[in-house]
Order: sequence, then C-alpha cells, then structure tokens
Amino acid sequence: MTDYDYDLFVIGAGSGGVRAARIAAEHGARVAIAEDDKVGGTCVVRGCVPKKLFVHSAHFAEALEDSVGFGWTTTGVTFDWPTLRDNVNADTTWLSGIYVRNLERSGAQLIRARATIAGPHSVRLSGSDRPVTARYILIATGGRPATDPTIDGFEHGIVSDDAFHLERLPDRIVIVGGGYIALEFAGIFNAFGVDTTVVHRGRDILRGFDADIRRAVHGALEGRGINVVCDETISHIERKTDGLTVSTSAGKQLNAGQVLFAIGRTPNTTGIGLEDAGVALGADGRIEVDAYSRTNVESIFAVGDVTGRVQLTPVAIREGSAVADTLFGGRPTAVSHHLIPTAVFTQPEVGTVGLTEEAAKAAHDAVDIYKASFKPLHHRIAGREERMLIKLIVDGEGDRVLGFHAIGAGAAEMAQLVAIPLKMGATKADFDATVALHPTQSEEIVTMTKPVERYRAAMALPEPAK
Repeated sequence: MTDYDYDLFVIGAGSGGVRAARIAAEHGARVAIAEDDKVGGTCVVRGCVPKKLFVHSAHFAEALEDSVGFGWTTTGVTFDWPTLRDNVNADTTWLSGIYVRNLERSGAQLIRARATIAGPHSVRLSGSDRPVTARYILIATGGRPATDPTIDGFEHGIVSDDAFHLERLPDRIVIVGGGYIALEFAGIFNAFGVDTTVVHRGRDILRGFDADIRRAVHGALEGRGINVVCDETISHIERKTDGLTVSTSAGKQLNAGQVLFAIGRTPNTTGIGLEDAGVALGADGRIEVDAYSRTNVESIFAVGDVTGRVQLTPVAIREGSAVADTLFGGRPTAVSHHLIPTAVFTQPEVGTVGLTEEAAKAAHDAVDIYKASFKPLHHRIAGREERMLIKLIVDGEGDRVLGFHAIGAGAAEMAQLVAIPLKMGATKADFDATVALHPTQSEEIVTMTKPVERYRAAMALPEPAK
C-alpha cells in the first residue's frame, strides 16, 4: 500500500520524458506524464524532425543543379514554400500522435495540463485545485531558443520555432549565431533562394568542433553563396516599411525580411516550482544532477536539455530509460556521455564522434593525424567544386582511434557507424585490416595508411634557454 497517487510523475512529454514514462510503466510502475503542448517535445514538434525534412527539401535544389551534368533537363522547375511547410507540419502532428499512442499502450497516464512542482513529492496541475503526489518526480521540460534582449529592436526577430510556420519566405534573412542550428537554417534558406547572411560573434563558426571541419564548413557555406560574417555582433534591428534594417558592431547595414536568432537554448526551469522543492540550479539555469540524473532532492530527477549536459535527443532518451531502469527495473544505470556521435545537417553535412585534433593533443602526449581530402565521384560529373574531408585522430602510443570527423555527403551516417568501433576501443590497425568497399566515400576511412602529422608533446615544448 502506498501514500502516493503515482510512483512516478513526469513533467514534460518530450523525447526523454516520454521514454522514461513508457519504460517505467512497462516495469509496472504507476506513471503519469503532464504536457500542455504537443507531445513529442522540441525534437518531434519544432526541432530535429521538421528541420531534417526541410534539409531533405533543400537537397533537391542541389540535386537539380547537379543533375544537369548527368544529362537531365530541369527547366520549369519551381519551389512552393506553403506546400513544404504544411506537409512538414502535418507529418510532425502525425508523429506526435504516435508518441501519444505509445504512451497509452505502455499504461502511462497522459495528463493534458501544465504541471509545476509543489514539493519533493507534490505536483500542481493547471485547472485543478488538488495537488497530486508521487514517490518520484522527473523533470523533462527541455529548453527554449534564446534571444538577446540587449539588442535594440531584438523583438523584431524570430527563433527557430517560428521558422517552421512562416507565412511566406523572405527575400533576405539575417541569421544570428554560428552553431549548428544557425548554420543548418542558413543552408536551408539559401537552398530555397533566400539571400542569406550569418552574423557570428566568434572568430569562426561551430565552436567546439575540429578546426579542419570548422574551416571546411565555412568555405562550403560561402561557396554556396551564404555571406558569413564573424567577429561581429548585431547592435540594432529597426523595422521599416519595406522590411528590417540590421546594424552590426562594425557598422555594417544589412537589409532583411527576417532576422532569425539561433544563439543557443535556455533550460526551461523558470516558473516550474523548483524553488519550492529546493532543487539546485547551475549558474545558467540548468538543473544540477548526478550520474543517475538525480538532483540534490532525493525524490526528484531530471533528464535532457533541462540539465544542460549533452543537448541531443538520443541522449535525453537514453537518460530517460536509465532513470526508469534505476528506479523501477532493478538495474541502477548511469549514462555515459563519452563518445557520442553528432551531426550538423549543413550542406554539405558534418558527422563527428570522439576527440577533436585540438582536444587530443591537449590530452595525449602522442597523436597521429590521418586526413583524406578529395572530390567525390558524383561531384566530378556534376561540376561541383566542393571536396569531402575525412579525418581520423589516433593515439600515437596505443594506436587507439580517438576521433572521427567528416564533411560531405553521408558524413552523418558514417559517424554513427564509426562510433561503434570507437566505443569498443578499436585501433588504427583494426581499421587498416578492414577491406574497403569500392567505390564509396567511406572507403577512405580504412585506406588512409600514412599520417599527415605525427604530434609528440616533447616536440611541442619550447627550446630551453641558452
């Protein structure tokens, strides 16, 4: 017999929260999950899925260009934004319904209401006078796109959520930010014929990625006609009768139909009652958790973007599963955040897993760098000048492969597959012993025999003073 209404109450029905609720219910727990928006969260409703569908549409523009060299005629082809927008939104609605049905099949109770925390074991629901109680509470409220209120006129801008519902495409767009969301939307809008400018405050785009990848993406974006402005910020946005005028810190004046802020995401921790339960937050508003996703309050857990760990949907899903298994499956499970593959769906796309060259050299005394840069077979006939880059980072002492980085068609799929041997501790000798599959771009992963650089820490030390 229990004194609680539920064994587990989940706040937020995004990917992490839904997975935790489903697995916990399948373990026999009494579970409720509250959501006051579409079920599925950022990824399904306003993130990864609709954005990737936009990317697929953008690839048709590239394919049409390239097809001419292969003998095709493309005159008279047009693009209709409302058709794409409405079809994508219909698909996300359908997928949200799948999430709902999966929850129902698991036995979890979906509550269509806003939930806030009233105490370590108590939750308030909008529209209800009586709080509900739970042995455990899981916070899975995700994050929201950030803007910059310090910019005069920032309210004239939009965020990524809005980009999926634009009434019409602008003639020109200014995208603020240099991370993967900013650059993915830059490629999308550019492919749809929108004059696109990226303004980034950093010295170069894609902070935290391997330097070779950063340079390659920068060059590829500019090669496709995207204006990439680094080391500048937006100082002012003014609405005029014919659109927006954007001023930069360097005095540039940019005209735009839309300004899109893609400068990161903020954890959804405001106004959900964390203070009432005494849950500790980090300086940036994220919920502090241990290896098992438990907060400083024993009965309250948190997973996904709201924790500010690795902000990727598969990570939230894995964390949600781990919480359910820990609490109700008899299998205490801590999620490893090591060697997580990731992709940037720019055009061309990026796939990466493991250490960058810079991080490897900082952590290891001996590092070997292998690189292959080449024009893919497809590009030779299409007349496209872009080159593919594939790069391996190897421990120069133990021969273990530490990192993989690629830019070009199929790079994301490669990163997912290479992540498996990296997780298993594969060596460069293991890669070399694998027969290549020809003709493919990925065969370069197993045919690079000579390093382009052998880094040794002793070599990097300054000469002793005489």
